[in-house]
Amino acid sequence: MAAPCPDDPSLERHFKGHRDAVTCVDFSLNSKQLASGSMDTYLMVWHMKPQSRAYRFAGHKDAVTCVNFSPSGHLLASGSRDKTVRIWVPNVKGESTVFRAHTATVRSVHFCSDGQSLVTASDDKTVKVWSTHRQKFLFSLSQHINWVRCARFSPDGRLIVSASDDKTVKLWDKTSRECIYSYGEHGGFVTYVDFHPSGTCIAAAGMDNTVKVWDVRTHRLLQHYQLHSAAVNALSFHPSGNYLVTASSDSTLKILDLMEGRLLYTLHGHQGPATTVAFSRTGEYFASGGADEQVMVWKSNFDVDYGEVKVQRPRATLVSSSGNLPEGDLPVPSGRGRSQESVQSQPQEPVSMPQTLTSTLEHIVGQLDVLTQGDVDLALWSILLGARNIRIVQRFWQEQDALTALQRGHLTLGEWS
Repeated sequence: MAAPCPDDPSLERHFKGHRDAVTCVDFSLNSKQLASGSMDTYLMVWHMKPQSRAYRFAGHKDAVTCVNFSPSGHLLASGSRDKTVRIWVPNVKGESTVFRAHTATVRSVHFCSDGQSLVTASDDKTVKVWSTHRQKFLFSLSQHINWVRCARFSPDGRLIVSASDDKTVKLWDKTSRECIYSYGEHGGFVTYVDFHPSGTCIAAAGMDNTVKVWDVRTHRLLQHYQLHSAAVNALSFHPSGNYLVTASSDSTLKILDLMEGRLLYTLHGHQGPATTVAFSRTGEYFASGGADEQVMVWKSNFDVDYGEVKVQRPRATLVSSSGNLPEGDLPVPSGRGRSQESVQSQPQEPVSMPQTLTSTLEHIVGQLDVLTQGDVDLALWSILLGARNIRIVQRFWQEQDALTALQRGHLTLGEWS
């Protein structure tokens, strides 16, 4: 048997303590704690430091279905089949506050990036937003017509995305409380959804065994994966945005390379359905849980720079105009892929607006013939260029006369910027 490649994910450790299926996992900010919930009604907080005892929190009267650490790591939210949301202080005392507003099982809890708000999803067909510190229910989003299994804030907190058994994924504006768009391409219940770290894309998992990635600005389907042989129960983006890990009832975890649009790894660890998966905040680890009552912690290995995470967006060339791709492993994009790869591989260091604009324009001018063919849209260019601010792309898109003048030498880059 060949020795495993050192770059392959490896099982670091596993935690035993739950007495029924594990339903949810989440890492704290510093990755020193890992929380898990179970059908056994308990919330466990495991310590990554060896030989440290775990906390077992009792409070919910029925299965714990979801868990999420606050951005600071000082609070821990959980939801349950007992229709309540609890906010815990994850220390040895395990004190908690109960939020009540849902009238059925709470399936999902998620803190906003500023920690001030919490969004929850429930079998009562609603998404609810709460004030964390005032411990107060704020408002409901109520356009789903079946159970809502998942709801998440965008990285900037302005949007909310939700997934439902009505086979739709809905995008909401938090301020106006209106549904911006409803994605209906899934062939079954949608089990999980989350935002790409850039905030420009969402990925959704479904009972139809698929994972789909959409651009939230153009609402275009960017990528479609049908690699599992059973329902996909959960997914998690690597903080860099380059990878996606999925957990399925086929008992496997799969790691997808979003930049190349292909399957990287299939991991066999759980006996029975893999129910949940989550990357740590740095991406160095990911954790999974299953119907086998196990919580497993894996070392990622495939992305070794865990210091300053650079966010890239998935390549947008994998879906044809019909929105379909062959099943199985997805091909590496070809054709225009060479120039796209050269752009994607450029380091995305923080730079000032004029420098970003200048380098962006120089690249566009070099490929103005492609831009003017009419088959490349705003969303695709913003992704391929890796522009840090969509407004940069919008600006030059609206000013093609300036680009033409720039190419002909009538306008300098300094004058344009």
